[in-house]
Amino acid sequence: MRARTKRLYAVAVAGVLIVSAVALASVALGRHADLFYTPQMLVERGMPEIGQRVRVGGFVQIGSLRNGEGAQILFRIEDGSGETVEAAYTGIKPDLFREGEGVVATGSFVEASDTFMAEEILAKHDENYQPRELEGLDKPTPAY
Repeated sequence: MRARTKRLYAVAVAGVLIVSAVALASVALGRHADLFYTPQMLVERGMPEIGQRVRVGGFVQIGSLRNGEGAQILFRIEDGSGETVEAAYTGIKPDLFREGEGVVATGSFVEASDTFMAEEILAKHDENYQPRELEGLDKPTPAY
């Protein structure tokens, strides 16, 4: 075989490998990608299909957090637009989960109800987060 033919085969094999890697990555990401909705987006675009796994994000509405049966908590998610989503979660809530704080809940909507059943909730915080145990303490200054 000539050198030119060998290079052509090498380029063709490399092209096939790159195309198959991109196709494999897009299929894998497509299956595991969750859509992110805010309460306002749900009102504007309509509710997702019953049972479809989605993420709903916003803030836990002040005064809406209450306990349900057993380890269930009920709360409303708002986004500042005046729209809210009723949510329920069964399990141990994160330490940072409280009223007025940011939350992203992953789950699905229940049939014959507008309640969002969360399988997982993530409490969000800003870059100034400080654990309760360290509140009030001064930050150490480096000694040079």
